[in-house]
Amino acid sequence: METKNIMIVGVGGQGSLLASKLLGTLLVSEGYDVKVSEVHGMSQRGGSVVTYVRFGDKVYSPVISEGEADFIVSFEKLEAARHAACLKKDGKIIVNLQEIDPMPVVTGAAEYPNAVVDELKSKGVFVDGIDALSLATEAGSAKAVNIVLMARVAKYFDIPYEKWIAAIEKTVKPQFVELNKKAFEIGYNY
Repeated sequence: METKNIMIVGVGGQGSLLASKLLGTLLVSEGYDVKVSEVHGMSQRGGSVVTYVRFGDKVYSPVISEGEADFIVSFEKLEAARHAACLKKDGKIIVNLQEIDPMPVVTGAAEYPNAVVDELKSKGVFVDGIDALSLATEAGSAKAVNIVLMARVAKYFDIPYEKWIAAIEKTVKPQFVELNKKAFEIGYNY
């Protein structure tokens, strides 16, 4: 199998690292060679967090270069735009439609750009936008945005629903398993 590349991008504190762990656990259980690499930046201060997940028969490097990503899973609209150049020509962006103001917007030095998703689509980029925050809140916690997004990703993979749930049970702390299973179900059926 040709190596597949997934970038998970977001802002510190959104759970992108758990999402990559979940995805890695699932793909290993499916028999793939998997490499995961995390780039934290100023993650604890609301800065960008990027995680690379690469899988296939044999993967030699964990890093995804410009134009190589089959999927970009973005926890926030501006992060999707920031990393769009990494997408393959026929790649897909799955994006949470939430807006989190970066520091220049917070300080008043800049304004949050309008129509980020529309601009990406106008350039021919496949964008699957979802209000993951509302769905996570419906499940019981705004912190479950990561699991709602993984449920949306699951729609593009030929891996049974039950295997995703098993991966959640392996990677999520026991006290949060039921909440995350509910978030996955809501996101998957949306």
